[in-house]
Amino acid sequence: MLQLAPRVKLDEMNINTGKKVRLHRLLYEHGPANGTMLLLPIDQGVEHGPIDFFDNPESVDPEYQYRIALEGGFSGIALHVGLAEKHQKKYAGKVPLVLKINGRTNIPSDAHAFSPQTASVEDAVRLGADAVGYTLYVGSPAQDADMIQLSAIREECERFGMPLIVWSYPRGESIEAKGGKDSLYAVDYAARLAAEMGADVVKLNVPKVDSPKAGESPAPYGDLKISLDDALAKIVKSAGKTFVIFAGGSKVSDEDLLNKARMTMDAGATGLIFGRNVWQRPHDQALLIAHKIRDILNEFAG
Repeated sequence: MLQLAPRVKLDEMNINTGKKVRLHRLLYEHGPANGTMLLLPIDQGVEHGPIDFFDNPESVDPEYQYRIALEGGFSGIALHVGLAEKHQKKYAGKVPLVLKINGRTNIPSDAHAFSPQTASVEDAVRLGADAVGYTLYVGSPAQDADMIQLSAIREECERFGMPLIVWSYPRGESIEAKGGKDSLYAVDYAARLAAEMGADVVKLNVPKVDSPKAGESPAPYGDLKISLDDALAKIVKSAGKTFVIFAGGSKVSDEDLLNKARMTMDAGATGLIFGRNVWQRPHDQALLIAHKIRDILNEFAG
């Protein structure tokens, strides 16, 4: 296995005081509260439409996810401004907010993916958020506009002392021609780009090292024979002094989900952002899996 980089510590981050205070709340005052991070996202209503709520009809009401975030011991909840305006006040001080400030529907093709700004860093401050979330489509033909938009938001985050979490997602026809969005090449590039663009935290998907398209990746990636453990360790090292959190993706079995949690944390990740794998379950089952995930995170306190 590749030699792991030391897990990033908050005290090692060269960030302003406002960011440090807010990240401290996410890492040490809510959820596992041990230096790891566990976020519950509910941005899927924008990104996927209502389709994700069919598996568990209760989940169409954001109150359902807020209850799980509170009772399940999550570090925070991530959602768009409309839901935050309507629901966050009740949970202020109890469930930290990560405000997603850009978004797009999945109706158009991903070929020229771009996620326009939908809210501001100032909105996040007004709503008491502890971070903002931004989706960056790595490799999209629209990346010039994406990077300009992200740069402006990064400047606002610095001005307001607001941590920036980048959902760094490879997308577009060029990515598909070079191994696909889930290849190690694509995810590793996404980790590095987010760090270079000024992310404090980067959200990534777990790569598929056995993808049939992986051999189409640029050298040396296309020729690498690498385990998933080593691939994850490489990605975390590429992110440098940026906290890495891995996504759960679409719903999988309990065993697969918990294996993903342990494997990513073993590789040096700071935490996890699991949404559908939690809130697509009935309430009692959602809390049960949340506590199992927290048990794993508790093994990586730091």
